[in-house]
Amino acid sequence: MATILFDGVAYGMLLFVLACGLAVTLGLMNFVNLAHGAFAMAGGYATVLLMDRGGVPFLACLPAAFLVAAVLGLVLERTLYRHMYRRSHLDQVLFSIGLVFMAVSGTTWAMGASQQTIKLPAWLTGRVDMLGMHVGIYRAFIVILCGLLAVGLQLGLTHTRFGSRLRAAVDDARVARGLGIPVGTVFAVTFAVGSGLAGLGGALGSEILGLDPNFPLRFMIYFLIVVAVGGTSGVVGPFIASLLLGIADVAGKYYIPAIGAFIVYLVMIAVLVLRPHGLFGRPR
Repeated sequence: MATILFDGVAYGMLLFVLACGLAVTLGLMNFVNLAHGAFAMAGGYATVLLMDRGGVPFLACLPAAFLVAAVLGLVLERTLYRHMYRRSHLDQVLFSIGLVFMAVSGTTWAMGASQQTIKLPAWLTGRVDMLGMHVGIYRAFIVILCGLLAVGLQLGLTHTRFGSRLRAAVDDARVARGLGIPVGTVFAVTFAVGSGLAGLGGALGSEILGLDPNFPLRFMIYFLIVVAVGGTSGVVGPFIASLLLGIADVAGKYYIPAIGAFIVYLVMIAVLVLRPHGLFGRPR
């Protein structure tokens, strides 16, 4: 039981890193970006290429995956996304889902349709006994790294000048501009960081989740569930929701494999019936 709980926490942490960028763009920037998984896929494929063809160590690939996805997000935000901020949510959904299919087709053409794998370094493989649990070393690495990222994100949004500027730009962009806040730059940096976190999640999740051109479509619903269950008012809600969903998914597939894949949806329905705006969401 303890081992299953730990694996669920690790899976939840990974979901958080993958989905927190969407929580920021949807909750703070009010933009529905269904193409968020494409940035995660970009980070995953960057890791595969760097390791397999460049011989780059795995740990060095993680910041590289973040940078690749962040730069891609920044370029797309400056050229495409910023023109959609004032459009309706339906327009944003149609625009971003179109980008998803373009990313899937382009990746299939460039990299093939087969699933990609990475070879972890020897010190990250295997399991160890810890407090009566058989703990996977790589999953423990994910828990520690993602936990630090969650703390850093929360502190960054609540205790930094940039976080204050972002909240001001979201609350009233016109007044923020009048106060000298470069709203466009703040949104661009926020979007780039969210995309970079997705790329980092894609790099970390390649070994656990698998990586193929359909990655953005396979996990799109999981990203949306995390945001819906956790709410869009900050980072804490999606973090708690990711842990809850990760544990529910792993435990469900282990104890009741016949319906294990549906446990996540049952949890989502139960939470939204009791809390329509999510665990930590506030009515607009």
